[in-house]
Amino acid sequence: MTTLPTTGRAWHLVRRPHGWPVPEDFALVEFPVTEPAEGRILVRNLHLSVDPYMRGRMNDVKSYIPAFELDKPMTGGAVGEVIASNDERFAVGDHVLHDLGWRDYADLKADYATRVSAELAPLSTYLGVLGMPGLTAYAGLFEVASFKPGDAVFVSGAAGAVGSQVGQMAKLRGASRVIGSAGSADKIKLLTEEYGFDAAFDYKDEAPVAQQLREAAPQGIDVYFDNVGGEHLEAAISSLNVHGRATLCGAISGYNDTEPTPGPRNMMMIIGKRLRLTGVLVADHADLQQQFVEEVSGWIRSGELKYSETVVEGLENNVEAFLGMLRGANTGKMIVSLGA
Repeated sequence: MTTLPTTGRAWHLVRRPHGWPVPEDFALVEFPVTEPAEGRILVRNLHLSVDPYMRGRMNDVKSYIPAFELDKPMTGGAVGEVIASNDERFAVGDHVLHDLGWRDYADLKADYATRVSAELAPLSTYLGVLGMPGLTAYAGLFEVASFKPGDAVFVSGAAGAVGSQVGQMAKLRGASRVIGSAGSADKIKLLTEEYGFDAAFDYKDEAPVAQQLREAAPQGIDVYFDNVGGEHLEAAISSLNVHGRATLCGAISGYNDTEPTPGPRNMMMIIGKRLRLTGVLVADHADLQQQFVEEVSGWIRSGELKYSETVVEGLENNVEAFLGMLRGANTGKMIVSLGA
């Protein structure tokens, strides 16, 4: 029988950030590890996810998901190996996806674990291209934005975990043109040379986003997938054609603002153009899970859909990985790896 560890470590939120989070808002805390009770499993986490939505959970405000509690372990997507099981559905050695990240060992109800296969895909992909970000891209583009072949699509934050998949999925389903924005020359090169975007621009350039978008899409756009908000959303409203659709997935440009962010100044265009702007939460689209995995895994196996991961090693660097993701330091999915 495998000898179990006696202690583990977990990140706690110890104070609520004001503006940009800083390392002092977090603490790495030791906790006891014991045999799992009936109906539970003990998992050694291998890969942890850090995602933009986690910033909102650090604020004590009413939202679609509860705020992190102070001085308690934080949560998030994780993939790991079962090292002890008190539930007949899981055996030692199984790999599972669950939501008790930000720690090295997780004791959880077996009901809340999903078995995944390292033979079908690398385990880290279940946190990215085959996980929550991938399904967000798939549902947000095809169901929420009602994408159809021939649409011209603009994606903000296009080199991130969600945006990079949206652009490629649109091309694979017959988009007439796909434009992306990102924050560095290297990311622009990746979008156009590796991911097949027709055009991309650096939003950090001196030229306004609206001007760069008009130049990249002179005939306008039919679909906008918004991961950034702010200036990007205003620019997209200006460039959307009549009956255009926008999926509002995130607004990372304003997540750390300490004052309310002004809305787009051109919202009257929404009326004249008969635009449709709709928010997306991945939890609303669980019914697409099987279809998503089947189609996207096929694209990955054929090489038609590519993905990138930025990997940070070590639980002790989990906070730095999260802060780096907020700063745009990642290309594709940001993953914290705890070793094989």
